[in-house]
Amino acid sequence: MIKGLNIKESAQGGLIASTYMGYSLVFWIFPFVWLLILTFSDWQFIGTPSFSGLDNFFNVIQDPLFWKSMKNVFRFLMYYLPMVIFASLFFALGLKKIKYGKSFIALSFLLANVSSGVAYSIVFSKLFSDTGPINDFMNSVFGFTIPWFTNPDFAMFSIAIVITWKFVGYYGLIFYSGLVSIPKEIYDAAELDQTGPVKRLFKITLPLMNAQIIMVVVLAITVAFGIFTEPYLITGGGPLESTTTPMVVMYEAAFQRMEPSWAATMSIFVAIISFGLIWLLRKLFEKNIEIV
Repeated sequence: MIKGLNIKESAQGGLIASTYMGYSLVFWIFPFVWLLILTFSDWQFIGTPSFSGLDNFFNVIQDPLFWKSMKNVFRFLMYYLPMVIFASLFFALGLKKIKYGKSFIALSFLLANVSSGVAYSIVFSKLFSDTGPINDFMNSVFGFTIPWFTNPDFAMFSIAIVITWKFVGYYGLIFYSGLVSIPKEIYDAAELDQTGPVKRLFKITLPLMNAQIIMVVVLAITVAFGIFTEPYLITGGGPLESTTTPMVVMYEAAFQRMEPSWAATMSIFVAIISFGLIWLLRKLFEKNIEIV
């Protein structure tokens, strides 16, 4: 009886797993195989791909625009990581102190994450324009304006502000989950030792939130290598290609220059570099923290 029940459960489990395997076969394995075919061939959306060996790899290596876009990603991370981590942690700490309406506030911040990228890109392009309300306010109060999206030195920083606004609620909830998992007894013991709030933050809170911090950093790096909508719609990759990202370069290569094989090869470089950066950061900073 028990053996028959186990066989029935195994059959049901196999049926459920086969559904996911079918999904993976169609939406993951097939695109991956097609990506490999494009990488080693020359194709322009028409006809049959012709084998080209390693030509696409050499073309990408010698493409200065692609490597400039990679440099822009690291510039973006230099702005984005400190801003989004600080803002998200501040949001999580504030959310923990709130007694009433906590769910409403959390969902209100989370709305930014599910908002249309096209819609808020248009809104921010108007808000931060040279004659927009933000510059009007700064001119009336401080007597100067900032060329947010029209100056190469400010454009990527401005894009980072937009992306931070989008993800601060999402990352903040991740930090909040780490905060509420820390036992109150640890803070009580620290207060008995007369430990100040700043020392508690850096000696207790942040070390015990290592898993959440690493998770946010990994997600932020993934976002950095995949941003497209905001720079493409707000600045078009400019000024002077200062906000051109790998996704913008790949889009232009595939659909404007009609070179999808080149774009496919670029995606492999992006995947390898982003994976290597994530692996390095996890190797250096990830710790196995156990609260007993």
